[in-house]
Amino acid sequence: MSVITIEPVSRLEGHAKISIFLDDKGNVEEAFFQIVEFRGFEEFCKGRPVEELPRITTRLCGVCPWAHHMASGKTLDDLYGVEVPSAGKKLRELGYCAHMIESHLEHIYVLAFAPDFVVGPRENKALRNILGVIEKAGLDVGKAFIKARANAVKIEDILGGKSAHPVQNLPGGVSKKPTPEEREEIEKMSKEIIDFAEFTFNLAMDTIEKNKELKEIVEDKDLYYLETYYIGLVDEEDKVNFYDGKVKVIYPDGEEYCKFTEHEYLDYIAEHVEPWSYLKFPYLRKVGWKGLKDGRDSGLMSAAPLGRLNVATGMATPKAQEAYERFYDKFPKPCHNVLAFHLARAIETIYAAERAYELSKDPEIVEGKAREIPDPSKYKGEGVGIVEAPRGTLIHHYVADENGIAQKVNLIVATAFNYGSMCMAIRKVAKKLIKNGKADDGILNMVEMAFRAYDPCLACATHSLPGKMPLVIEIYDDKKELIEVIRR
Repeated sequence: MSVITIEPVSRLEGHAKISIFLDDKGNVEEAFFQIVEFRGFEEFCKGRPVEELPRITTRLCGVCPWAHHMASGKTLDDLYGVEVPSAGKKLRELGYCAHMIESHLEHIYVLAFAPDFVVGPRENKALRNILGVIEKAGLDVGKAFIKARANAVKIEDILGGKSAHPVQNLPGGVSKKPTPEEREEIEKMSKEIIDFAEFTFNLAMDTIEKNKELKEIVEDKDLYYLETYYIGLVDEEDKVNFYDGKVKVIYPDGEEYCKFTEHEYLDYIAEHVEPWSYLKFPYLRKVGWKGLKDGRDSGLMSAAPLGRLNVATGMATPKAQEAYERFYDKFPKPCHNVLAFHLARAIETIYAAERAYELSKDPEIVEGKAREIPDPSKYKGEGVGIVEAPRGTLIHHYVADENGIAQKVNLIVATAFNYGSMCMAIRKVAKKLIKNGKADDGILNMVEMAFRAYDPCLACATHSLPGKMPLVIEIYDDKKELIEVIRR
C-alpha cells in the first residue's frame, strides 16, 4: 500500500495534513484529514477570573477573535444573570457584522473561492493566490477588496478598541459607545461595503454559471456532494442571525429535526474523539455516533454559511434576500453541494453589510444605555453563550466558583461541527479523481478544495479532553493486521 501525503495543507489557518491511502492498483482506499496541532485552551482557562475570558479566548485565533469574544461575552451575561440593554446588544451585533464582512471577504478573495475558481482549480499553483486573482479579475477589483476589508477593520477598531483582539464586551454590555462622529463614519463605511458585497456575490455566481467546467464540478453529485444534517442560529422569524436566536437543526431532506436554546445544547450535541486527530467530532446525541458517513442515519452536521442558509427560511435584509432567492433558484433546498458554501458566504456578506448599515443609523447606539452592571445577588456561577462564527455554530460554556474563578470551560468550536463533513468530502473527492496512483498538483488542489469550502480555522478548534497530548502509534504488517500498539 502506498500513501499520498499533502503536508502542510494550504490556504487555511492552522496545521493539518491529508493522508491518502492507495490500494495495490493505485486507487484510493481511504483518506484522512488529520489535525496535527494541539491547543489546550479549555484547560489553561481554568483557575482564572472568569471575567477575563472574553479577553483570553480572543487569543484562540487571530482570524476569528470576534467570534470567541462574542460567545464569551454572552456566556458571562448568563453566568452573572444580567440582561444587556438594547444599545449594548446593537453595538455588539454591529461590531460582529464588521467581523463577518472581514472574515468572509478574506476567505473569498484570498484563501479559497477566487484563487480556485476565478484563477482556476488546475491553474499553476504560483498563480492561485491574491496576486493571480488581481491579474485575472483586474486591478480595480483588488483595490475594491482592500478598501472594503479596510472599512470593516476600521469599524472593528472603533467599536472593539482593536480589530485583532477586541476588548468590547463586559458582563452586561460593552466597554464604550461610539461618538456621534464615529457613528457617522461607520454609517458611511458600511454603506460602501454593501455595493462591493453585491458585486462579490454576482462575481461568484457568474464565475460558476458562465464556465461549463466549473459548473459541472460544483453540480457533480459524485464529487463535492454530501447529504448531512445542517445547523445554525435563526431569529424568531426563522431568518439567519449571527448574534442571537435559537439553534435549529434540519434533516438532510430539509425537515426540522430540533430547535433549542443555549441551555439545552447538551441534550442535543455530543462529541466523539478519534485517536488520530486532535479535533473532536460533534454529532447529534440522540442519533448517535455512526462514523464518517452522511445521510439521515448519520448524526453528523454541517454548519457555516450553507448550513445557516439551509436551516433558515430567508435573510432579514432585502438585498441579501434577493441573493438568497437567486441562489435557491439554481440549487435545491437544502443544498448539498459542498462548493456552494462559497456562494452562501457571499450572500452572508451582503447581509452583514446591510445589517451593519441598519444598526449604524440607529441613534440609540450613541445615546442609549450600553451596559447594565451585574447584581451580585443574581450571580449564577454557570453560563452558556452561542453565536454563529464565520465558520459555523460556536458554543462557550463556563462554570465558576463563588469567587468567580473558572472551574470548567467547554468550547465546541465552529470548525469542529464541519470536521466530519470535511473528512467525508476529502475522501469522496480523492476517490473520484485519483486513479492508478496518478495525482498531479491540480488534482491534489481539488482534494484540498473539499475542506477549503468550509473555511476551517484549526488553531482554535483543537483541544484535548484529558488536558495533555496523548499519542497512540499503531503498527500494521503488510497484510494490514495490527501487530503492536505504543501509547504515551
